[in-house]
Amino acid sequence: MLLVTRIRSMTPADWPEVEEIYRHGIEDGEATFETQTPTWEGFDSGRLSDPRLVALGERGEVLGWAAASPVSSRAAYRGVVEHSVYVHRDARGRGLGRLLLDAFVTASDDAGFWTIQSSIFPENTVSLRVHQSAGFRVIGIRERIARSALGEHAGLWRDTVLIERRSSVNGAD
Repeated sequence: MLLVTRIRSMTPADWPEVEEIYRHGIEDGEATFETQTPTWEGFDSGRLSDPRLVALGERGEVLGWAAASPVSSRAAYRGVVEHSVYVHRDARGRGLGRLLLDAFVTASDDAGFWTIQSSIFPENTVSLRVHQSAGFRVIGIRERIARSALGEHAGLWRDTVLIERRSSVNGAD
């Protein structure tokens, strides 16, 4: 798993590999409060169909994914999404997260979204740096927002860093 050959829309057939990458993020303890991966149906119903991307390696294997959920069902927030970017643990440190994030930002702009946000654990310094280099800014710290259930942080309250990117294309910058 070395070379990203293309980034395309995620399909249901990608789910086994997407789920494995998601599971890695859960196991590693610095990506999510989740304790187990959802079913495909749960993942699909909780996320927007577009943009939903996968990065493919030279053998067609999924090396990473990006997807978003609406932040609210209220019409005023129709252009605001919360996103996730996950990279296969064997493909980390090679710039794939930034490639996926850039493709996701472009697809979000094309879809008409004006704000992309996320919450990142402060210990996940790589993700914070990648997002800031892609034009995201820190909005604030959500202190003791929830307790971790897994790994070295099990039972501990965790902070998250709230970040956002405002679209210059869709008039929100």
